[in-house]
Amino acid sequence: MSITLRPADRCRYDIVSLGEVMLRLDPRERRIRTAKSFDVWEGGGEYNVGRGLSRVFGKRAAVITGLVDDPVGHLVGDLITAGGVDDQFITWVPSDGVGRTVRTGLNFTERGFGVRGAVGVSDRGHTAASQLRAEDIDLDCLFGELGVRWLHTGGIYTALSETSAQTAKAVMEAAHANGTIISYDLNYRPSLWKSIGGQEEARRVNRELASLVDVMIGNEEDFTACLGFEVEGNDENLSHLDVDSYAAMIDKVVEELPNISVVSTTLRQVRTASRNDWSAIAWSKGTGLVRSVERPDLEILDRVGGGDSFAAGLVAGLMETGGLQKAVEWGAAHGALAMTTPGDTSMATRSEVENLAAGGSALSLIHI
Repeated sequence: MSITLRPADRCRYDIVSLGEVMLRLDPRERRIRTAKSFDVWEGGGEYNVGRGLSRVFGKRAAVITGLVDDPVGHLVGDLITAGGVDDQFITWVPSDGVGRTVRTGLNFTERGFGVRGAVGVSDRGHTAASQLRAEDIDLDCLFGELGVRWLHTGGIYTALSETSAQTAKAVMEAAHANGTIISYDLNYRPSLWKSIGGQEEARRVNRELASLVDVMIGNEEDFTACLGFEVEGNDENLSHLDVDSYAAMIDKVVEELPNISVVSTTLRQVRTASRNDWSAIAWSKGTGLVRSVERPDLEILDRVGGGDSFAAGLVAGLMETGGLQKAVEWGAAHGALAMTTPGDTSMATRSEVENLAAGGSALSLIHI
């Protein structure tokens, strides 16, 4: 692999995430439409990766985002700092009092159980994060003076508004110019793109940003929808991934985008909302395709954030070991553990991740 990290002693941050942080309202075992109370968590596709790297793997983390300067925004801000993530690069936007011009995003999410699938209802129009501009962020200070080893962002953030992709590009260019490694989760969400140009715009934006990416994360649907690469042999519903065909697609991706050093994805087959087959694969030029341990019939409490926790473990492994096999095992183990607890973000410990990645299980007693 050709990933060269900036020296840790010359950087303030190991990981910085660029993305929206929403307030998740969780009805626990109940339904959204019948709930009388909700648990609250913070979460966001890009943020969850940095948060996991901080809390589980001990990395110095910060987030670039926007929040409204009101009690709801500060609730999210407090949850961010409680997660060990630096809030120095949060842009606080004055409230208009009613949320007509700017708001903090809300995400109502049912966990699902058995034959009842998980359900998410987002309320995220006109959010502070979607209106964030490059000039709101002191990029020279962050990437130049302070120093960042790794930047993570992705396709959810870039789809938030007609301007968020421009902001992402400016941040990624500043990171790239200062030698920061960039990971990008394609994370295609049709509902986010449909009002700002649809799949055609998603492909234009993601193909432009892909030239700045070192580590690309995405499943077959993501690569097809966002970058236009087809995985041969898949059915039209993309219900099953042919791993050999995915590897052949990667060859085409890196031929066209030689800057990409690592490509990775999770493999999830949903049996019921509570039981999934779970594993992951990753590729680099030096190793070719490697695959994690397969975990058939994995028991799931809350699947939201499992892929983000996979990405956090993958990045931690690449940072610390440089070995792709260990990195994909850490990622798959961390994702599996994260889905055993509620909320978007991981409650796992590093020792639990390392134990599971090394072949342990819940039967392996961890002494405290």
